[in-house]
Amino acid sequence: MPRNTQNGITLILLFMLISAACITAQAQEPVSYQLKTIVIDPGHGGRDPGCLRGKVYEKNIVLSVALKLGKMIQDSLPGVRVVYTRSDDTFVELSTRAEIANRNKADLFISIHINATKSAQANGTETFIMGMNMSEDNMEVCQLENSVITLENDYSTRYEGFNPSVPESYIIFSLLQNAHMEQSLILAEYLQKSYSKGPITHSRGVRQAGFVVLWKCTMPSILTELGFLSNPSDYNILSDSRQHYRMARNIFNAVKAYRDKFGMKTVQDTAPSPAPSEPPAVHSKNDSRRPSAQASRNNKQKKEPSDTPKAFHIQILATTNDMKNDDPFFKGKKHGTCKVGNIYKYYIGDFKTREEAQRKLHEVSRDFKDAFVTFF
Repeated sequence: MPRNTQNGITLILLFMLISAACITAQAQEPVSYQLKTIVIDPGHGGRDPGCLRGKVYEKNIVLSVALKLGKMIQDSLPGVRVVYTRSDDTFVELSTRAEIANRNKADLFISIHINATKSAQANGTETFIMGMNMSEDNMEVCQLENSVITLENDYSTRYEGFNPSVPESYIIFSLLQNAHMEQSLILAEYLQKSYSKGPITHSRGVRQAGFVVLWKCTMPSILTELGFLSNPSDYNILSDSRQHYRMARNIFNAVKAYRDKFGMKTVQDTAPSPAPSEPPAVHSKNDSRRPSAQASRNNKQKKEPSDTPKAFHIQILATTNDMKNDDPFFKGKKHGTCKVGNIYKYYIGDFKTREEAQRKLHEVSRDFKDAFVTFF
């Protein structure tokens, strides 16, 4: 690479690092566990059709699902305000979508998309949270979704030198991967579990990637892919407008489970169908069903062992499955387990600082491509 080009990339990344530090500081303000405003972001729109196959456009499908989702929330969760980044076939810049969420002080940001690849074999749903530890497949999806910015005027200035086709540009996102990660991960896990009810049942899981639309959001945020237009089976479902309600209901169920998980429930719900997972009932002080003090201590000891240090870890998997230690997935590597709600988080290492964990991450990523640093 020419020296001038290297210097240019260095200066751009330095500028991006400073900018991201400011954004991260804003994003990591104390979290308020309330769910007053949800921003729903139907991907693409207007002159940007997204993925397409024949006369079937991604932009139209995701808008149909988004509007149905918004109506479910408004009808069934009184007191929760819904804001759309677009409610018709218009082009909205990626930075504007995040600005809408931040300006409205959103408590959740849900971006809805549809996938496509050169191969017709890939199929199923997947949900992304902000992060940088991407596999080759993740990078392909990321570059596809981020390429939208090239349709915007003066995008290189607006996005501080970011170029969606240059892998080096994605270094910046590693600074933002911890902001609201836990809440985003929980919502993503609920959503993938909800998708298992169909109409597209194959799950590709929860992944991390550096999506521009999530870059500047200062709240828990996810980007979900409803399926693959490039896959014949998924295409038949995605192109059937009668299935859009079921897709929207899956997202709604995940949102409701997320809200209940954090004790946000304040009104009587009229949900169209049960959430994929409900939190345990909370009993009053005088309730005869309330567990004894000794039972409470025993439960606490099971969930929070006193010898488990609060430290940084490298998470290699989050799933609702209680996996055996000798499962082939772990490749014989020594690992730990932390259960949060109904989610089992499998991790490697106990590190005193994020920097120490980050240094080890490169080695761990050789065996676990979706590994990332987190804090329990």
